[in-house]
Amino acid sequence: MADIKQEITRRRTFAIISHPDAGKTTLTEKFLLYGGAIALAGSVKGKKNARHAVSDWMEIEKQRGISVTSSVMQFQYDGYCINILDTPGHQDFSEDTYRTLMAADSAVMVIDAAKGVEPQTRKLFKVCLLRDIPIFTFINKMDREARSPYDLLDEIENELGIQTYPVNWPIGCGKEFKGVYDRGRKEILAFQAVGDTANGQQEVPIIEADLNDGSLAALIGEGHCQALRDDVELLDGAGYEFDMDAVRHGRLSPVFFGSALTNFGVEPFLKEFLNMTSSPLPRASDKGEIDPFRPEFSAFVFKIQANMNKAHRDRVAFMRICSGKFEKGMEVYHVQGGKKIKLSQPQQLMAQEREIIDEAYAGDIIGVFDPGIFSIGDTLVAPGCKFEYGGIPTFAPEHFNRVTQVDTMKRKQFVKGMTQIAQEGAIQIFQELGGGMEEVIVGVVGTLQFDVLEYRLKNEYGVDIRMEGLPYEYIRWIENTEEDFDPKRLNLTSDTRRIQDLKGRLLLIFANEWSIRWAEEHNPELKLSEFGR
Repeated sequence: MADIKQEITRRRTFAIISHPDAGKTTLTEKFLLYGGAIALAGSVKGKKNARHAVSDWMEIEKQRGISVTSSVMQFQYDGYCINILDTPGHQDFSEDTYRTLMAADSAVMVIDAAKGVEPQTRKLFKVCLLRDIPIFTFINKMDREARSPYDLLDEIENELGIQTYPVNWPIGCGKEFKGVYDRGRKEILAFQAVGDTANGQQEVPIIEADLNDGSLAALIGEGHCQALRDDVELLDGAGYEFDMDAVRHGRLSPVFFGSALTNFGVEPFLKEFLNMTSSPLPRASDKGEIDPFRPEFSAFVFKIQANMNKAHRDRVAFMRICSGKFEKGMEVYHVQGGKKIKLSQPQQLMAQEREIIDEAYAGDIIGVFDPGIFSIGDTLVAPGCKFEYGGIPTFAPEHFNRVTQVDTMKRKQFVKGMTQIAQEGAIQIFQELGGGMEEVIVGVVGTLQFDVLEYRLKNEYGVDIRMEGLPYEYIRWIENTEEDFDPKRLNLTSDTRRIQDLKGRLLLIFANEWSIRWAEEHNPELKLSEFGR
């Protein structure tokens, strides 16, 4: 038992969130570098001979230089076992990010020092607040021209409504970026870029110095010396006090400055982060909170990904272990399916690189082979335990296209491809009432998902499709459960359509808000919902 307790205690599971291009994937790469998981760190927009980032494994990601799907990486560092969830920054993939945040115990928010808080950061931050998890801030790209650190802290506080505590303080920026001052240890970490390490592919040497050191002026320059002393005095006198309880509940965000691209400030951030975060937290279920240290295994599925392995065309269900210990080949009870199953081929993941594992503990993220029985939000428990974790809501899509296959001979591949990609949660598929799969309506949160769908159907399933935009913007699930309820009898505007999803649930799609109001006013018995359950 002591062994289980010890293993769970050293687990840390966090998600990295940011607006696109703030440097989130680059920071992930540097964590892996320091954890010894990779020897050379890749970059997102690599030169011809440079490596692509480990977490961007899909071909379309390498082409566009953006992350389009969340990826999971695990590595060991300083006695801790760390699970990183790298999320797509682009708003068109925000649904994937929302789901991923459900699996994390804390979040690291990456902010571009030149741009400050951007729209997508706000959106994701709200999700973090709902989860009541610690939020750490890494202000990146200090090696480029940046806004004043005071302005950035003010913006975080005003825009996001969270207090900030700078754990370290930058010395200069751009070409004048000399390093950071560690407020806890009261010492300066001066960075030296040496030869090729300046490209950030390897660890960088650090020179430590005291604030009152006589040789400090020679190290960082007289002007920086004086400015730093003034800043430190001001911060100590006027800033917020550090309050660990406020950090745990997402009311105070510890702030770090650095540059992921050149490795400046990455390792000090990682060390402090591990000191401040806690081991896996209890989770809410329909039977109350489930303690991670209870010996019985439990987990929930937060993501499904098809075709990660080109050779096998398989499906992997990602699950977050919430309590106990997982062992290879163990029998578990699938709550939603109502039957016992064996979890075969459990894998630890490094983006698409995988390793078969024998055991895993609460806090870990594992991938298991999915024969097509899992859905997002499913609960898995040890036989004899009957409880269910809270579901992950389905977000209402905002864009709709009619999708048909070009070659009718490939109907089987088309249906398989559409169904599997829909089960991943990136797209939602709807049909006409009583209609088949020959022609479907696809709904997405962001239009870029249509490009990804077309690309993946062609490259993974060999199917060409035709897409036609539809003039709908709103969707509502029909909550009526009465047996005699008939959607065809509803009094609706001519531009409203009656459709169903793959589970047979009834929905309405509307061209505008006025049509929604009409439906509600002219059908008093009608119950509509914005979320699918």
